[in-house]
Amino acid sequence: MKRTVIKIDEELCNGCGNCVEGCHEGALQLINGKAVMISDLYCDGLGACIGDCPVGAIELIEKETEPYNEVAVMERIAPKGEAVILAHLKHLRDHDQMEWFNQGIDWCLKNNVKIDLKKIAVGNNASKEACGCPGSAERDFRKEKSELQQWPVQLHLLNPQAGFFRNADVLLASDCSAFSHGSFHSEFLKNKVLAIACPKLDTNTQSYIDKITSMIDNSNINTLTVLMMEVPCCGGLLHIAKTARENANRNIPVKAMVMSLKGDILNEEWL
Repeated sequence: MKRTVIKIDEELCNGCGNCVEGCHEGALQLINGKAVMISDLYCDGLGACIGDCPVGAIELIEKETEPYNEVAVMERIAPKGEAVILAHLKHLRDHDQMEWFNQGIDWCLKNNVKIDLKKIAVGNNASKEACGCPGSAERDFRKEKSELQQWPVQLHLLNPQAGFFRNADVLLASDCSAFSHGSFHSEFLKNKVLAIACPKLDTNTQSYIDKITSMIDNSNINTLTVLMMEVPCCGGLLHIAKTARENANRNIPVKAMVMSLKGDILNEEWL
């Protein structure tokens, strides 16, 4: 299957070991002074280790590989004790991966491994940052004053099965659009979950297609609004959205909106 995993640039890696400590699945080890991925099987693709790398040697990529296996991860980390298990489960919960979280708890019950879930009780916003990179950790803002409902917003960093996508209306906006329109929040973002992308500068747009397809099929999003600038390259954003809908098993309404460089809406239509 094709999914998100991490990639380590061995030339940049300085062997500090921070990422090894930051990986709650035990997917990384230091070998011959370099961080090495032991197996894609253990990588959940959430990128908690990225924020621990001081030299930027780790990135998220899309590749054909074996699926993540929570049972295999639990078998690997259980001998390290309760603290490691709880850190792993908290990591999954904070990234809204409740299916894997529940699989981990079920494994503990079946194997008579005692853990105290009260130690990772919900309610401390700061605890979400402890699982890894604060810049990519998922956060739900729906109870706050801002029209922005979640973090992250960059499509490469978004998990298409995150909880905030479930049954949501999604706004797929070009990177420049929010800077061209002074009322972006109130006019376009209100009551929508945001994803931003640039079809000209971003790499691996196929991963964007796969993620939006997953949003449609797995998160059951309701609608997708594509907000583009009038420049020709921005049309690639609509192509990504339409291709994702064609690849999906569900058919959802897609709205295309074209904005001028001065922030005026030049065209708006449901496709």
